[in-house]
Amino acid sequence: MSRKPSHLAVAADPRAERGDATRQKLLEASIDVFGRLGFDGATTRAVADAAGVNLQAIPYYFGSKDGLFIATAEHIATRIKSQFAELYGRVQARLAEAEAQGIAIDAKEARELLTEIIQLKATLYISDESESWARFLQREQLDPTEAFARVYRGVMKPSFDVIARMVAILLDEDPLSEHVRLRAMSLLGAVMVFRTAKAAASTHLGWTKTGPRELDAIHALAAELVASIGQQGKPG
Repeated sequence: MSRKPSHLAVAADPRAERGDATRQKLLEASIDVFGRLGFDGATTRAVADAAGVNLQAIPYYFGSKDGLFIATAEHIATRIKSQFAELYGRVQARLAEAEAQGIAIDAKEARELLTEIIQLKATLYISDESESWARFLQREQLDPTEAFARVYRGVMKPSFDVIARMVAILLDEDPLSEHVRLRAMSLLGAVMVFRTAKAAASTHLGWTKTGPRELDAIHALAAELVASIGQQGKPG
């Protein structure tokens, strides 16, 4: 009796595909609902209605409102990581290569990589896509929960660490030093303000929108800020 070749594709289960779609709808809707109303103000009914799914889908996929909230934070972290996966992978590979060869990355290369990172951050921060994420994450910044801890471990800390490695090269200091970490945080904050304080920044600059011209100006600012690192005298 003949056997079926092992390489034949198995037909996808349409029920599983529908389930994946339902779960995705709930996660996308919950980013907006939790972001606008907060954990206490949001109801599972509001999330289900926004997603256009049955209310019972929430306990089925996430167990509870708490489970949905944590899953939403992890979903945001995954979405953000996907934006930086190629660049961070390239930077980490370059750092590993330099370490293996025993030849440190020089300031010129570190400056180029850091500029690329900060400019990509700026592009994400001003995008429409990041608006709902920002609402959710800003609430967590003010009153951190386990959701913040998941996002911090999953995406924030790895990002801070990569930026600090580049800053440390430019300052010729320990990447774990408080001074380097402060410089890394302040550099990131300089472009993050265009999302976290968008209304104030736009009003002050007289911007009625944040389009290609405005993004070019922010990118130029990022390059200027990176160029200034290591040019001043070290702290006494």
